[in-house]
Amino acid sequence: MALRVLVPLLSILAALTCGATQLVNKMTRSWFERDVALRARLVTSGAREAVATHVRSGDRRKLAAVLDEIARDDRILAASVCTPSMRTLARTGAVPPRFSCEGLALRVERGVPRSGLDLLEDADGGLVHAVVVPVIDDDEELGEFVVVHDLSFVARREAAMRRYTIGAFGVVALLASIATYLVRRFTWRTWTEEIRRVLAVSRGMVFRPRSRQQKLFAPLLSDLRAMMAEQSGSGGGRWTPQRLHHVLTDSLEGESVVILGNREPYVHARGPDGAVRVQHPASGLVTALEPVMRACSGVWIAHGSGAADREVVDDRDRVLVPPGEESYALRRVWLSAEEERGYYYGFSNEGLWPLCHHVYTRPVFRAGDWRHYETVNRRFADAVCEEVEGPDPIVLVQDYHFALAPRMIRERLPRATVIAFWHIPWPSAERFGVCPWHRELLDGLLGSSVVGFHTQQHCNNFLEAVDRFLESRIDRERTSVVLSGRESLVRPYPISIDWPNRWAGAAPPAAECRREVRAELGLGPDTLLGVGVDRLDYTKGIEDRLLAVERLLERFPRYRRRFTFAQLAAPSRTIIPEYRELNERVDALAARINGRFAADGWRPIALLRAHHEPPAVFRYMRAADLCYVSSLHDGMNLVAKEFVAAREDERGVLVLSRFTGAARELTEALLVNPYDLEEASAALATALSMAPAEQADRMRALRAHVGEHNVYRWAGRMLADAARLRSRDRLSTRLTPGLRAIEDVEEAVS
Repeated sequence: MALRVLVPLLSILAALTCGATQLVNKMTRSWFERDVALRARLVTSGAREAVATHVRSGDRRKLAAVLDEIARDDRILAASVCTPSMRTLARTGAVPPRFSCEGLALRVERGVPRSGLDLLEDADGGLVHAVVVPVIDDDEELGEFVVVHDLSFVARREAAMRRYTIGAFGVVALLASIATYLVRRFTWRTWTEEIRRVLAVSRGMVFRPRSRQQKLFAPLLSDLRAMMAEQSGSGGGRWTPQRLHHVLTDSLEGESVVILGNREPYVHARGPDGAVRVQHPASGLVTALEPVMRACSGVWIAHGSGAADREVVDDRDRVLVPPGEESYALRRVWLSAEEERGYYYGFSNEGLWPLCHHVYTRPVFRAGDWRHYETVNRRFADAVCEEVEGPDPIVLVQDYHFALAPRMIRERLPRATVIAFWHIPWPSAERFGVCPWHRELLDGLLGSSVVGFHTQQHCNNFLEAVDRFLESRIDRERTSVVLSGRESLVRPYPISIDWPNRWAGAAPPAAECRREVRAELGLGPDTLLGVGVDRLDYTKGIEDRLLAVERLLERFPRYRRRFTFAQLAAPSRTIIPEYRELNERVDALAARINGRFAADGWRPIALLRAHHEPPAVFRYMRAADLCYVSSLHDGMNLVAKEFVAAREDERGVLVLSRFTGAARELTEALLVNPYDLEEASAALATALSMAPAEQADRMRALRAHVGEHNVYRWAGRMLADAARLRSRDRLSTRLTPGLRAIEDVEEAVS
């Protein structure tokens, strides 16, 4: 702070000192010159008569005596008398040559008049001043009288004046710097102390400004509080689990979070040997939310679908997870096979899933599925109400499986802070109107305090649907919907993964992963490897991905026997006919491509159809030369961000469909249209031939973005918005009884 203040101040003062010194010296010299010129003319005027007398008489001795008498003055350097032809009649002994009679004669030859000369020049000894006046007697010019003054004292006085000026300005600069620094420091300290006091007072009571400073700060208080909520935790910078926990502790008064999601983060299954084993489901939602729960604690409510899930829960259907850490509780809700078929496979995945994804699969809506959807939403909402503590809990409702739950929770807990996040795309209003129960779904979601989506486009589509199908008021400026007198914010919150990623941190080094994975696949050490990681879902573009690999081998034969694409494909929703057919088509396509190009033990496609735990997934990602995410339509797609997190070696290339939410953030990836096989195959060839330096540049930029925009930031922003809404609602609740009492008094008086 001192440097920022004093350096500009001292620079300005130094410039002023330099200018002032030059000005003072110039003025001083002009004064001295005028004084000396005047003095010289007085001397010549006083001695001119005596000089004229001695010149006419020819008495050079007396003439020299007069000149010697004149030269006794300390400041007169020399004096001389010249004939009209500029020859010396008499002179003192110290006349500078250029001011002697002969020297002046040379000037006359160059056209300078000899009489009335007033010269100021530098001689060998310093600055001198010479005056030449004519010696006239009875109108006859007898010669020239020359007086030379020594002005070296002027230079000495200029130097003294310069030192004095610099010294004076130096003292002024020092005093001004000290005064400026002290005033700034005192003012800053007073301002920050006032800010702290105002914020401290505002935490526990209504703020009543008293001082002038407080009146100034009062209008800014809400903005400052919002800024503190956004930057709370670690004082700004990257979001971390500790910072997210601080948001809960500071802004939400330490309350735990209840998450409602269909998919459970840990599944207890029974292995072939009969032992109970813990599995991590292949789910982007679980990938994102599980680190949040580890940081925040609380309860995760989910459908218990594992074969051994019932065996490990307590009498309240709860189990502490993760195993060995037990940082939060998992509450399992049990569904019958019929309920699961109608709610999950039917309405959610045969209806809403294809409705929201533009993949040309016809959505199927059945009245029976809708009834199961309503019933299961009610059951999960009841489970939320059983798990919460207090009348105004914080509930995060996740995804399209629970569109009705926010309204159901609101009916039982009017003061609850409910955040509904829709993890898949939201379609246009025209397309959404295909669903027979579109109004009920919108009304259910608007029971939330905040409705979140991945992108602004999805928010816009949601507001368009609300505007078309519901009687409500849309505030475009605040991006919110007011329905039945209650406001719901609609916000984009791009979801992400934890950073640093715990699975990436636990994975072996890249070189070791390459050796292990190539050995598992039977590949040579120099074989180039591509990887894809997905559930077997028709929205992921797996068929188009394999066709792009085939087209790569057709267009660029040099990659035959040199490149293999490993597709990690977890079976999903095989009870639905479209998914069973997809499995069969993918198998047939991989077999056809391998049959066409395989040779000498090499195959271009390695289709690994099985559930892979995160450590295995990250080994493949770290071993790959490229990762191809070819979703035909996706809300975000966290596989792309997981690949970036896995590449601590800053190698590998991400080829990413532009129809994913991730494409709006990960712009350093190679963005492609997965339907365009020419473009996709060219991008694969570019990735395989990309120089290591360019790979590193792209990956560094990708890692910086994912590290900054991690899942803790995603959750923190939502919770900060929820905290502001909660504070506003609590204040409104406190003010309402007082306003009603005033209205009652006014009514009684009237």
